[in-house]
Amino acid sequence: MPTGTTRIRLRPANTSRIPFWGQLAIGAFWLTYVLFSMWGDTKANDYHFLHWVFLVFTFVYIGYVLVHNAPIFGTQSYLEFTPGYIVHKAGLFRAKQVFAAERIATLELRPMMLRLQLKDGEVYALNLREVKGKMRKTRFREQVRDFATKHDVRLLETNNPTATA
Repeated sequence: MPTGTTRIRLRPANTSRIPFWGQLAIGAFWLTYVLFSMWGDTKANDYHFLHWVFLVFTFVYIGYVLVHNAPIFGTQSYLEFTPGYIVHKAGLFRAKQVFAAERIATLELRPMMLRLQLKDGEVYALNLREVKGKMRKTRFREQVRDFATKHDVRLLETNNPTATA
């Protein structure tokens, strides 16, 4: 039974300087270092408790990397078209951007960007490079067109990737 909302899953925004597998490799290196130092240095000094503290921080770091980059707890980055809103969520630790249909003046659909111009003059650009797959991109374009016609929002479409406005 359709719910009337449609989510388009986005690839996590790759804004970190170190790629996902690099971050996991750093976490694995830290974990190995701590485990070997705990195993090889049994009560040799008074600071053995620091190994446990470092181990906890290593697990926190690895958990953060996994939660931020992998869909462990469901889809964390998405665009959603509800009956009266467009919702953009850029990741687990980022706030939702909610755009009400009555506040949107113009939707500009470019090949790699959706620009929302609100009636108060604010402009938001949503990066569509995060939309995965050809079918999702076509479905997304159809949903933008349906949203614009349903709510009488002006839609400007640019099909040429080199065109600028």
